[in-house]
This record gives sequence, C-alpha cells and structure tokens, in this order.
Amino acid sequence: VSAQITSKKEEDLACVRQHFIKFEREKTAKDRTTMSDGEVDAPTEAPTEVAPAVGEPMDLMTALQMVLKKSLACHSLSRGLHEVTRTIERGEAQLVVLAQDCDNGDYTKLIEGLCNEKSISLLRVPKNTQLGEWVGLCKIDSEGNPTKVVKCSCAAVQDYGEETEGLAVLMEHLKTA
Repeated sequence: VSAQITSKKEEDLACVRQHFIKFEREKTAKDRTTMSDGEVDAPTEAPTEVAPAVGEPMDLMTALQMVLKKSLACHSLSRGLHEVTRTIERGEAQLVVLAQDCDNGDYTKLIEGLCNEKSISLLRVPKNTQLGEWVGLCKIDSEGNPTKVVKCSCAAVQDYGEETEGLAVLMEHLKTA
C-alpha cells in the first residue's frame, strides 16, 4: 500500500513539473512577441554613461538625463502629449523636454506655444528614442542595457527631486539661454 502511495506522489510530482515547464515555455514565448509600432530595439552595445569621470565638466545631455531620472524617481515626471499638455496648462511644469525628430509638426507647435504662453523652459533632445529611454519607457535587461525602448516626443518635469550636480548644470544652462 505504501509503495502505491509513493508511486502516486511521484506521478503527481512529475505532472506538476510538466505543467511548470509548459507554463515557462508559454511565458518566454509571450516575451518574444512582436513589438508595436512605437517600440524600437535599442542597440545593446554599452549602457549610457550617467556620470562623467572625476574632474571632467558634465555636459548638458548627461545633466538632463540625471535630472529626468531623479524626477522619475520622485513621481513628478509627465510623459507624452496628453500628460505634458495637462501639466503645462495647470502651471505645474518647471521644465519641458521636446524631441527634435518628432514626426508631427502640430505636436511641436502645440508644446512650443504652451511653453511660450506659460513661460516654461523648453529643452530639445536629438532623438525621441533617447528621450524614451531617459524617462523610463524601456525595459532593462539583466546586464543593465535598455531594450524595447518606446519613443517619447515630450516630457515635463514637475519637481526636480534632490539637488544634484546635474541639476546645477541644467539650471546654469537655463539661466544663460
């Protein structure tokens, strides 16, 4: 009788293992599905450098990246046209970032017009995929490289977060501009 019980437990365990393996295969197959039109595979060469080497001055784009990450961390970053326009109209935006390669002219005119009307600082970045990566619209693989980056044409910072060297560089640039 005890031999029958043991063999029954082994059969049940084998069945559970098979279901688990099947579940894992389906899960990985779902992860490999095709991407939507707005997603782009980012090059997986090397992660972007956040901080410059010691003794080197920080450039504007690195400073902007640092400020966007800090703002994202404290949940005060708006991404996309709808969120950004709402933030600007409410008067909550302190800084707006717009991608230069935005494919819709009306989109850029709207953001530029709202920023001029409310006298909000506007910065431009060269690529919308780069902005999407900076504002957290991507997945990070196990090595720390961004993958499946979703394009983002504009973002608005409501609160800068903590004081950093990047914020000081950004503020200095905005004063001179």
